[in-house]
Amino acid sequence: MSLTRRRALQALSALPAAGLVGTLPRPARAAEFSLKYGNNLPLTHPLNIRAQEAADRIAKESNGRVEMAIFPNNQLGGDTDMLAQVRSGALTFFTPSALVVATLVPVAAINAVGFAFADYDQVWKAMDGALGAHVRAAMAKVGLHTFEKMWDNGFRQITSGAKPIESAKDMDGLKIRVPVSPLSISMFKALASSPTSLQFSEVYSSLQTRIVDAQENPLPIIQVAKLYEVQKFCAISNHIWDGFWFIANARAFQALPADMQKIVSNAINDAGLKQRDDIKAFNATVQADLQSKGLTFTKPAPESFRAKLRDAGFYGEWKGRFGDEAWGLLEGAVGKLA
Repeated sequence: MSLTRRRALQALSALPAAGLVGTLPRPARAAEFSLKYGNNLPLTHPLNIRAQEAADRIAKESNGRVEMAIFPNNQLGGDTDMLAQVRSGALTFFTPSALVVATLVPVAAINAVGFAFADYDQVWKAMDGALGAHVRAAMAKVGLHTFEKMWDNGFRQITSGAKPIESAKDMDGLKIRVPVSPLSISMFKALASSPTSLQFSEVYSSLQTRIVDAQENPLPIIQVAKLYEVQKFCAISNHIWDGFWFIANARAFQALPADMQKIVSNAINDAGLKQRDDIKAFNATVQADLQSKGLTFTKPAPESFRAKLRDAGFYGEWKGRFGDEAWGLLEGAVGKLA
């Protein structure tokens, strides 16, 4: 591990080594319930470190009856592949971005309304409260069990290769990769950009070959995916807060005995709370690490973006699409938007 990587991960130094994910010895007796968990992040990301902690706790507290095997870094396919696998039962657990779930459950994208959240206090007030409960109920209707505590993916920032982003005007005509998300596409079109939806596994190569000029992700994702190798600039735009819903195939989860369900739920929710703290600490160091790797940072004023979105009718359109109930729950946590 390089010196700069050590510094970037110093906040996580008390955690178990990330390389242990998926390598712990199995008990001599086969588990009664074998659960598969897939995600799209590298082993070094706090999500996988804390997921392994949850898996260890589940094995211990269930006395080996339940095991959770972790498949990181798109080993089981892209986001849409894993979402389909969870629905079919081929995969037990997945942690998709809310933007990915929204391709199936549109209201799941409501946390990603552009410039809705000013800070984490507003985020957790909404997602641990009535708005989060509303989204989980919608996901239950399509066969997904969703654990109560959302995991943090962070506020999303914009990186670019050709020019820095200093105001909303710099978004004009920008070819930017966005998740497979109608809300993201709508927002960047309202900002006069040219968004392209690609799987996360395709982002690095698409930037490298100039299929797109820019992308947007939280800083820890930019760091661990090494996007600084194919980008020059990063705007601290905080344009979207995004998180990971820890979802399960409802039939598979409900097939567990009630005491095992409780063990699994407690382990996953508690690990999610710790992962939130990890991301907060990680963000405090990662910008300096990315600067040392050559990224140049700007901090554009958010109001120029909000004004452009209002003028384009973005907020009014999405209030209508999400519905008055969901929009009211969002504004109850963040204040008036539309």
